Amino acid sequence: MKKPLLAVDGDSLAHRAYHALPKSIRRAEGRPAGALVGFTNMLLRLWELEQPRAVLVGWDSLGTPTYRNEAFPDYQGGREFDDELLEQLDLLPELVEAFGFAAAKAGGYEADDFLGAAVASEEKRGGRTVVATSDRDLFQLASEQTTILQPVRGVSELARVGPVEVRERYGVEPQQVPDFIALRGDPSDRLPGASGVGPKKAADVLREYETLEAALEAGRFSAEAEDLRLYRRIATLDASAPLPPLEDQHPSWAEASSLARGWGLNALADRLAGMA
Repeated sequence: MKKPLLAVDGDSLAHRAYHALPKSIRRAEGRPAGALVGFTNMLLRLWELEQPRAVLVGWDSLGTPTYRNEAFPDYQGGREFDDELLEQLDLLPELVEAFGFAAAKAGGYEADDFLGAAVASEEKRGGRTVVATSDRDLFQLASEQTTILQPVRGVSELARVGPVEVRERYGVEPQQVPDFIALRGDPSDRLPGASGVGPKKAADVLREYETLEAALEAGRFSAEAEDLRLYRRIATLDASAPLPPLEDQHPSWAEASSLARGWGLNALADRLAGMA
């Protein structure tokens, strides 16, 4: 079987690492390092587990509005990140590239969009993709060629989510997930959804009409129609996001080790040097 592309939601795993590890982990000059160390350990674990042909890590462009923010100003409103996390998020793409992996970050796009674009590209070439993320919005990518890896406990325990698991969890098909989110709402992104509609009713509507648009054309949710169309657009990944080349890669453990040592992360540098 062909080796898969590993597509990683960088922000999702970095946030997970930052909150899982002690804030006492420091690099040179006492600067914060927990997210750097934790993210690297997660990435190495995924690489060893999947043995991918290449790795792409997508990143949010924090501080640069996307079309989602412009279309819906309350989108992801109220999210605040610690300065120490933001400092490490700025460094992580450099670390990813030191590994010899691809990093994708551009104004106006979210990490999710790069993963959607990577999956579309890989499926077009007949390949498989494994997508590592805690974000259930990405269940819309599940297919016979694409599996979602959802961390359950660190990355020592991972749930593999394909079309069957999406149907079991949500009661809808993967391609219906944006419609489902639009109807049900998404508190983490501040999307209110349709009035009085929870997960079960959203799934029931989509079983009956197949798509949100068909339900609206049948006269359902007429007072909220344009809002729901907007929520669906926000929940849909932008597969046109610009990607770096995704040719087969050979990890450069020594270069990553050198960067880690320059940051004063000697234990991590030693581990990476041992992989060379």
